[in-house]
Amino acid sequence: MNKLVLITIGVTLLGCVLVVMGVHAYSKGRAERAALIDRLTVAGPYETAGRRRRFRGLDRRLRGTALGRRLERKLAVTGLDVTPGEFFVYAVAGLTAVWLVASAALASFFGPVAALIGLWGANAFLNWQRAKRIEKFINQLPELSRILANAAQAGLALRTAIGLAAEELEAPAGEELARVTDRLAVGASIDEALGELAERLPSRELVVLVTTLVLSNRAGGAIVGSLRNLTTTLEERKETRREVRTQLSQVTVTAYAVPVFGVGSLLLVDAVMPGALDRMTGAFIGQMAVIVSIALYTVGFVLIRRMSKIDV
Repeated sequence: MNKLVLITIGVTLLGCVLVVMGVHAYSKGRAERAALIDRLTVAGPYETAGRRRRFRGLDRRLRGTALGRRLERKLAVTGLDVTPGEFFVYAVAGLTAVWLVASAALASFFGPVAALIGLWGANAFLNWQRAKRIEKFINQLPELSRILANAAQAGLALRTAIGLAAEELEAPAGEELARVTDRLAVGASIDEALGELAERLPSRELVVLVTTLVLSNRAGGAIVGSLRNLTTTLEERKETRREVRTQLSQVTVTAYAVPVFGVGSLLLVDAVMPGALDRMTGAFIGQMAVIVSIALYTVGFVLIRRMSKIDV
């Protein structure tokens, strides 16, 4: 009997030890998996060294959704040092603040309207950052083409020339070429790596450069002469784009001044007649008038922006 009790106690203790070891191994595995996910998903090509990321749990869950993946792709081409989770939290906080300020300064009806405008503004901000990065990259294309031509004339392979250009050029060209170099290092072909670059930063100038490099890599030929001619052409297009942008600067300012005048008129009416906006938006016809006015201002803004958009 005593022997059976000892065996039972021994088996129970062994089971407890195994359970503790299993829980410890499971916890260690989860911690290693979370650390690996942080390195693969949170760390990005634009992450500042030593910067502590916020909202990591939310960021991991957000990346698993369609909205998070779309936001991640958009952030990847803006150059912003922010994760999808951080941008989502900041955007929600900003929209909440805009809602409260508009409700307090104007009327409660303008709270959700201001939040919707703020949501559009957040997306417009990302598009503006993307367009600004593309424009800066286009301005660096003549120097990039010149570096590649010099490297080819010196007898360097295209892969080596791209790596050299990534080290010589500043952001964003240096960062984007570094990503191309990393893709080439893990076995991607030049066609694939350069094609992904053209998809991230779409522009006519970059498409021409990528096409020249891909065709020269496939069929050979006088790549040095082609790049020299392309450098001259890119310099001329750069000057033309600058002149067009200068000529259309007044139209661009007008497009942004139109909605500002609308908001200013609302503030003026509320200052002259305190409580007028509350009484106006308290009726259905007043709410419809405000919505129609916002729609007209939006149409005017879009039309003016379309008029000032000239592809060169």
